[in-house]
Amino acid sequence: MNAAGPVRMACRRLRLLLRLRLPATRGGRRRALWVVMASSVLALLPATWVYAAGTPRIRAIDEVPQAPVAMVFGAGLWQGKPSPYLAHRLDAAVELYRKGTIRVVLVTGDNSRVDYDEPDAMRAYLTKRGVPNDRIVSDYAGFDTWDSCTRAQRVFGVQRAVLITQDFHIRRALALCKAAGIDSYGVGVTAKHDITWYAGGAREVFAAGKAALDAFVRPRPAFLGPHEPGVERALAG
Repeated sequence: MNAAGPVRMACRRLRLLLRLRLPATRGGRRRALWVVMASSVLALLPATWVYAAGTPRIRAIDEVPQAPVAMVFGAGLWQGKPSPYLAHRLDAAVELYRKGTIRVVLVTGDNSRVDYDEPDAMRAYLTKRGVPNDRIVSDYAGFDTWDSCTRAQRVFGVQRAVLITQDFHIRRALALCKAAGIDSYGVGVTAKHDITWYAGGAREVFAAGKAALDAFVRPRPAFLGPHEPGVERALAG
């Protein structure tokens, strides 16, 4: 058999597959097209909701309204210290604190393992840059964006906040915190458009579906627990 033989055979199989899967009638093909179009629209609805809910609440760091609390979402550790992306978020919180825009910083992240503690690493970074230790509150069970938002409201009693995260994540954070009952504005920290930035942006497309489901169902976070007065004490101090 010459080299063209396998190619012709593959083409025949492809044509046969198309005949088997496509409706034979014009009406059937039209209905199939409508199904594909409707599925595409439904798939894009969560991302559209996130964009519409979050975009009007994004502000530049010099324009964000005053709020009692800034929420900084975890973004990973490198050898026990904040990753560059997380460091940029924390730097924005330091700037807002120095300006007097916010009075307390709630650091929310993952501490699901003994050897991995985002909130304490975030606290150490902030105190090293001048934020008083008693103005920092730690949420050790902020395992994802919904958990961070709903725990901030239900466990720590946060009603108004400035959210700080990367620009590709800020809309989802704002949409979910609004669904959790927090009146919030957001600072989307810019970052170098490297492979991590593009991966984060791509992830947001898929994460929008879970965000829409969380906002509709409003599930309990992985850990709820009793009310914690840390934010109230920090504000009173």
